[in-house]
Amino acid sequence: MARRASSFVVFIGIALSILGAVHGYIWVRLVSEPALPMVARALLTLLVAALYLNIPITFFLSRTRDFPLRKVVTTIGFVWLGVLFILFTLLLATDAVRLVAAVLSWLSGSARVGDPDGRLTTARLFATLVALLGGGAVIAALRSGLGPVRVVEVRARLARLPKELHGTTVVQLSDVHVGSATIGRAFIERIVASVNALAPDVVAITGDLVDGPVATLRDAVAPLADLKSRYGTFFVTGNHEYYSGTEPWCNELTSLGVRVLRNERVLIGDDRSSFDLAGIDDIESRRFGGGPDLGKALEGRDPKRELVLLAHQPRAAFEADKHGVGLQLSGHTHGGQIWPWNYLVYLQQPIVAGLAKIGRTLVYVSRGTGYWGPPMRLHAPAEITRIVLESGT
Repeated sequence: MARRASSFVVFIGIALSILGAVHGYIWVRLVSEPALPMVARALLTLLVAALYLNIPITFFLSRTRDFPLRKVVTTIGFVWLGVLFILFTLLLATDAVRLVAAVLSWLSGSARVGDPDGRLTTARLFATLVALLGGGAVIAALRSGLGPVRVVEVRARLARLPKELHGTTVVQLSDVHVGSATIGRAFIERIVASVNALAPDVVAITGDLVDGPVATLRDAVAPLADLKSRYGTFFVTGNHEYYSGTEPWCNELTSLGVRVLRNERVLIGDDRSSFDLAGIDDIESRRFGGGPDLGKALEGRDPKRELVLLAHQPRAAFEADKHGVGLQLSGHTHGGQIWPWNYLVYLQQPIVAGLAKIGRTLVYVSRGTGYWGPPMRLHAPAEITRIVLESGT
């Protein structure tokens, strides 16, 4: 326990140091170097400092539900995190351009040494450019993050799927993150209506459904009881369930008629034509005394029967391929949520979004139905996924 607490303190210290450095970098490029008027500079300096100090407060309050201004404070904090990432990315890009221009100027012998007016003009030009591009990107990201969730259709051909089950539909929800700024009961009611309109055979929820305890989010998730499908609704844990209370949430979802698959499988279809649907706990559960166990989930199954696996994180596909999984449905990545974060996701996951193949296993990775943190999505729209299973090779 003491070691975990010590590691947490170290992590927080490192995270705040990095965030402090990023805020300092943005302040230098957008406030200091452009030599803004004194009043504007003072006000912007105070604003940047206040927004930085609000970040740890935001993360603390996001786990607290009884603070009067919690939603206002956390929404400001999370929106700023999205803005911060966009500005940081744009500033890095413009600094790269400035560096290349400076090198080329030096190589050509046309560099002007000690030209303060030129440096100030350049600083103001790039600061204006970043502000304009950043503002546009932020508006686009907010519109996407807060807008309607689109339906994406995917076709997955499975060699062992019986012909009688050709055209079976699985509607996937993932990474809803109920409890985030604007994701509450009304959002879930809209999602349930959209899913039911698709008349699915199976509904699969691939983790990170909630961000908060049952006591405060019970009413928000209650509309999930109204999901309608031929074979039922199935759920596997994501990492955020372990931060929010896994056992209480699994019990709550069960009471809503959702079948929770924890290293187990069920038969979809009948004795004449069917396939196996398996689900494993998220990898993060190892920190809480559990862990994914695909071997246990598949114990005693007929290997001639097709197998669809629900696993929150795409990297579970390497183990899935070893066990003959035909199709894995995952989430976790949010498709990067805010471009170009998706490129960093590849450092941890083999697939960020869409349909791909790991060995002989097809893997579909949802971009997520909600969002985490900033209510923003840039070049990674939220989705409800309708997967059509097709038989044949």
